[in-house]
Amino acid sequence: MSGATIPPALVLASTSPRRRELLARIGLEPARIAAPEIDETPLKGELPRDYVARLARAKALAVERAPEEVVLAGDTTVAVGRRILEKPADEADLRRMLGLLSGRRHHVYSGICVVGADGKARTRVVDTVVAFKVLGAIEIDSYVASGEGMGKAGGYAIQGRAETFVRFLSGSHSNVVGLPLFEARTLLTGAGIPLG
Repeated sequence: MSGATIPPALVLASTSPRRRELLARIGLEPARIAAPEIDETPLKGELPRDYVARLARAKALAVERAPEEVVLAGDTTVAVGRRILEKPADEADLRRMLGLLSGRRHHVYSGICVVGADGKARTRVVDTVVAFKVLGAIEIDSYVASGEGMGKAGGYAIQGRAETFVRFLSGSHSNVVGLPLFEARTLLTGAGIPLG
């Protein structure tokens, strides 16, 4: 017997296909996927940075974890000033969001939380600044018709057609997609998940 310890298994507390794809980029395939059930309504007066940190932690702690498992959870939101842009409720809401983002800088915040085999929850918040070009009515109509923005924080997917709207980006690109890989890797290796 070599006495080698078995590394912990990774549980992804998210059903987002984007987060799975991003983890695959760093060579990780979760041992299992869990869908945490939590209320994602922002608290009155809650700042975007605090909002994503709270949700990431709540999601990670909502998932049942075996002693040999490490849980990774994340939450991403788009903010214009202090205003949180959640997922659009319908096409009219999506148009409103695109109008707010048109020609302006905004912030994409992601909270990530890792609960290690020791039971400790470690949370980080990452902020990426993104600026959109001025969007014309035809561009907004076309993007809304594509359906790509529905179900996405802030009403757009940077890994899709909306990437052509971005005139400036400062920070982590993977954060805007849905999981800041540098910070995720740091937290996961700290929790004993082996990464080459």
